[in-house]
Amino acid sequence: MENILELFKTTIGRLRIIGFVEGVSFLVLLFIAMPLKYAFGMPEMVKKVGMMHGLLFVLYAMAVVIAKVEKDWSLGKMALALLVSFIPFGTFWADSKLFRATN
Repeated sequence: MENILELFKTTIGRLRIIGFVEGVSFLVLLFIAMPLKYAFGMPEMVKKVGMMHGLLFVLYAMAVVIAKVEKDWSLGKMALALLVSFIPFGTFWADSKLFRATN
C-alpha cells in the first residue's frame, strides 16, 4: 500500500486523495443521509453531509483541472474524470483506471 504522505507530494497523488474522500462523501450522502431524511424525517444529515460533499466536489473539480494542465491531459480525459464524479463509485473507478496510469 502506498504511503499517504507520499501521495500529497504530487498533483496526481493529491487528486487521488481528494477523489477518494469526495467519493466517500457522495456515498454517505446517497446511502446514509438521504435515507435518513426521506425514510426517517431527519434532514439535518443531508445539510451537513451535502455541504461537505459540495466543497469536496469543487476541490475535486479544481484538482482535475490542475492535473489536466500539469499533465497535458486531453479534454476527453479531463471531461471523463469530471463526469464520473456524478456516478456513485465513479471516482474510485477514475483512481484505478485514469489516475494511477498517469502517476
